[in-house]
Amino acid sequence: MTIRRSRACRFAAVLIAAPIAALPMFLAPSASAAWIVYDPSNYAQNLLTAARTLEQINNQITSLQNEAQMLINQAKNLASLPFSSLQTLQQNVQRTQQLLSQAQNIAFNVSQIDQAFQQKYGNISLSATDTQLVTDARSRWQNTVGGLQDAMRVQAGVVGNIDTNRTQMSELVGQSQNAAGALQATQAGNQLLALQSQQLSDLIALMSANGRSEALIEAERATAAEQGRIQRQRFLTPGSGYQPGNARMFGNGN
Repeated sequence: MTIRRSRACRFAAVLIAAPIAALPMFLAPSASAAWIVYDPSNYAQNLLTAARTLEQINNQITSLQNEAQMLINQAKNLASLPFSSLQTLQQNVQRTQQLLSQAQNIAFNVSQIDQAFQQKYGNISLSATDTQLVTDARSRWQNTVGGLQDAMRVQAGVVGNIDTNRTQMSELVGQSQNAAGALQATQAGNQLLALQSQQLSDLIALMSANGRSEALIEAERATAAEQGRIQRQRFLTPGSGYQPGNARMFGNGN
């Protein structure tokens, strides 16, 4: 009995020791298993790298946006002005030129002026007949009246251009203020200069027409004075047909 009891105790001790000896085998990790480890410094470094990368991307996007805006501005600066007053200004100039070209008798032509003054405003011949003197005087008077009429017609044409010029000036100023780019602003400014040039041409035409009329008036006066001197000289020349005598007034024979 004692021997059996001792054997039973040893067998029980073996059964108890076997699970305890096998426990480390279950608790120890296998060679292929990996532990998940959290490293704060590595995480911060990765986060900083990601932030820098995002900042670079944002800078690139901003650069592309600036380049796109620059191209848009260049396109605006190269855009042409969608308004032109050239045709209207040219029509105004043509109307004034037509009025000047319709000058009566003596045109705005150097050769015609020289010829007219040699024939009718130059030295009056002493041998000219009275009929010729009267005819020439009437022709000079017609030239003077025609010059005055021409001047008034040019004045009327220039005044008629004022309203058109006012409309064009208002439109051009609006185009200049609303210009999308440098080219449009420059073109609007150039057209305003063209408008001023057209107005100056009207002013020159008006001064030329007025000067022509005044010159014809003075030329007629000067020639009339010379003709009067010639006629007076003829009248006083002996044998010219004038015979002095006594004059009787009111039928009184005494």
